[in-house]
Amino acid sequence: MSNNRKDSNATHVWLVLWKAARAVEQNATNSVSRLGLGLSDFAVLEALLHKGPQPVNAIGKRILLTSGSITTAIDRLESRKLVHRTPHPEDQRSRLVELTEEGKRLIECAFRQHANDLEKTMAVLTPSERLELIRLLKKLGIFAAAGTNHRR
Repeated sequence: MSNNRKDSNATHVWLVLWKAARAVEQNATNSVSRLGLGLSDFAVLEALLHKGPQPVNAIGKRILLTSGSITTAIDRLESRKLVHRTPHPEDQRSRLVELTEEGKRLIECAFRQHANDLEKTMAVLTPSERLELIRLLKKLGIFAAAGTNHRR
């Protein structure tokens, strides 16, 4: 098997992708932990910052947490007075989660620092390489999500 063939086989591509994703995730985790937050707490606060008040289940779906995990995260953030729950105006069975002023200040500062840290992680890629990577990862993700029994 030639070197190029070996380097492009699916197993090798997956291994390189997995190792790169783990390294980038570790940098992101380190960035967030330096801010005094866990990844799930940061993700909840960031979603509320950029999407506004949302029902608990919508936040969980957005940041890929189970219903039990998202409830625990919201409880933790509420005990720190970073978020609060309010009745949903259209669905009395549901509650909206909102940032408090303290939560908004914290996540605005934390998000700026986190974005700077991620820029340092991604600095090795040019803007056009970043766009190409995004395009290829989306292509792969959509194909993989549709099922693995596809043939070309």
